[in-house]
Amino acid sequence: MTDDTDDEWGRDGRAANGAPRVIVIGAGVAGLSTGCYAQMNGMRSRIFEKHVLPGGCCTAWSRDGYIFDYCIEWLIGTAAGNEAHQVWRELGALDGKTITNFEMFNRVVDENGRSVVFYNDPDRLEKHLLELSPTDARPIRSFCRDLRRFTAIELYPFLTAPALRTVRERAATLRTVLPAFRLFWRTAATPMHEFADRFQDPLLRRAFRNIFFQDPEGFPLLPYLFNMASAHHRNAGFPQGGSLGLARSIEERYTGLGGEIGYRARVERILVEDGRAVGVELRNGRRYYADHVVSACDGHTTIHGLLQGRYTGPRIDKLYNDLLHRRGALFPAVVSAFVGIRGDLGHDRAHSTTYLLTPEDAARLPGALQSSLVVQLRSDYSDGFAPPGRSVIHCTYFSDFAHWKELRVADRKAYRARKRDVAEFVRGFLERRMPGTAGRIELVDIATPATTRRYTGNHDGSILAWKAFSEADDIATKLVGKDRMRLPGLRGFSMAGQWVGLGGLIRAASTGRFVVQYLCDELGRPFTAYESRGDEPWHPGKLGRLPQLDRWSTRGDTRT
Repeated sequence: MTDDTDDEWGRDGRAANGAPRVIVIGAGVAGLSTGCYAQMNGMRSRIFEKHVLPGGCCTAWSRDGYIFDYCIEWLIGTAAGNEAHQVWRELGALDGKTITNFEMFNRVVDENGRSVVFYNDPDRLEKHLLELSPTDARPIRSFCRDLRRFTAIELYPFLTAPALRTVRERAATLRTVLPAFRLFWRTAATPMHEFADRFQDPLLRRAFRNIFFQDPEGFPLLPYLFNMASAHHRNAGFPQGGSLGLARSIEERYTGLGGEIGYRARVERILVEDGRAVGVELRNGRRYYADHVVSACDGHTTIHGLLQGRYTGPRIDKLYNDLLHRRGALFPAVVSAFVGIRGDLGHDRAHSTTYLLTPEDAARLPGALQSSLVVQLRSDYSDGFAPPGRSVIHCTYFSDFAHWKELRVADRKAYRARKRDVAEFVRGFLERRMPGTAGRIELVDIATPATTRRYTGNHDGSILAWKAFSEADDIATKLVGKDRMRLPGLRGFSMAGQWVGLGGLIRAASTGRFVVQYLCDELGRPFTAYESRGDEPWHPGKLGRLPQLDRWSTRGDTRT
């Protein structure tokens, strides 16, 4: 064990001008956001990241000139004039970037080829749905009427930490919420499954559950209406450069503010003295000290690994000793199959389609949790994801983490065989749905929930941590608002990211803002934030050198 030789980060070191030193664990969106706001507020910060890239789950990797974008399907805050957009502007996330917006949120196709398109425009959606099923006029008109109401509401409370909101800010929120209180209450209290069962048409009954590509199970109507309304306002688009492009832009903003990032730097434990976090120890034994430590990595790793389970309370125990192991508490893990194809994908195709599978097809997908496969034409999302004259398709399905973990631990050969099974299924399925596709496929690259766990540390490979609109959601909300993102009995420490703020990139980014706001309040200094001035056009070169993440694929007609 050796202390860092850099005086500034040594045991007795002090940052320039006596600025508070902040160590951040994890360079995901939440960690980068924490670092940016710390720098904006006169603190000296340093981020430690175990991977070679920023972003965490908000990432991409390359293979033979293709870029496989893993995370963003839509991003709240892509239109100006709301708090979510302001956060992204402060973090430089959208600097110089174009935004792709789509007229539809998703399309759902059943086993017989019958389809429904979920247009973001409520008038167009209503007309389309009524043409499909006139007998379902009542629930159709009800859903579209509520969607129109949501398009008139803009509520993105991402600027001020809950416990620090002023009377004026609370009053402004009330002015937005009160006129629509009954709408919020009713749509939040109506499960989508219950609403979907009102339809007589079997396709609509199943399709409404899959507006968010796959059925998250347990969600009420509210998030569907909110996100479709945001997309209608072009506030849920896809940023140029995609997931890693977003992370790289925030990384550039952070280093431009004077922050430091250490990659390939895995934190093994948080150093605590007299009930106060004082620094971190890396796997190589090096120790770095600070006035405050923020963990923006996996929650279970933080609580039971880095802190050895010593700082808990009723809320933490409920989350990490009970709900963490309860079925349905976490957002599911996914299997991703990226397909590189010669030529383009044609025209008049939906950018995103959920295909409802027959029982026979569903049984062929290893570890599948639902009978559906999502197919997204990623080349339509942004330029630069494929070499010239090529295209990329991204296929996903919810999958059981335990299935893949057990295979990878017990039998690597069987694990690779299951990956080949996924690749073979995707090849055959795309050929059936898009005749002529199979002969043009150059490679198929598979990432499993075990891949996600290995590269990001996310518990059970979950892509969004705690599931929203659940008991875990309620507890996590109290961690942010009542506990101020702190742990019982531990001073000088905070948690940020999706394990306290729940999933979604804007939520992750806002937790970084909140952590620094709480810290400024504790230090008795005003919080400040200002927008990035970067306006240079974004280009693919800013992604930097991408890793070949899982080092496995099938190429052409070979089976490796």
